[in-house]
Amino acid sequence: MNPDNKNFFQKVYEVAAQIPYGRVTSYGAIAKYLGAARSARMVGWAMNGAGGMEHVPAHRVVNKAGLLTGKHHFGGTNLMQQLLESEGIEVVDNQIQDLDKYFWDPWKELGELSS
Repeated sequence: MNPDNKNFFQKVYEVAAQIPYGRVTSYGAIAKYLGAARSARMVGWAMNGAGGMEHVPAHRVVNKAGLLTGKHHFGGTNLMQQLLESEGIEVVDNQIQDLDKYFWDPWKELGELSS
């Protein structure tokens, strides 16, 4: 793996680890916060590799429409949905309902990124 990618992935994990219980964010919001607004897909790749990291709540990262696009990276068929629902987030047809209510924007919540 390219060392720059590992560095970026580590930054993604650091942001994702701060998503509060009962809230979600998007791949794009994390990418934007990290100054790489067009790198949502790379954030997705990072999240795909976060499965064994207990401190990274990967289930709280969804696509911009609230779809559970990363669900196939979780052990059970509906594990991602079950984890979100256990935090009080309503999911119907693999999509978070009332996304604005649960959305956590790292740009607003964490302030400016210090490099």
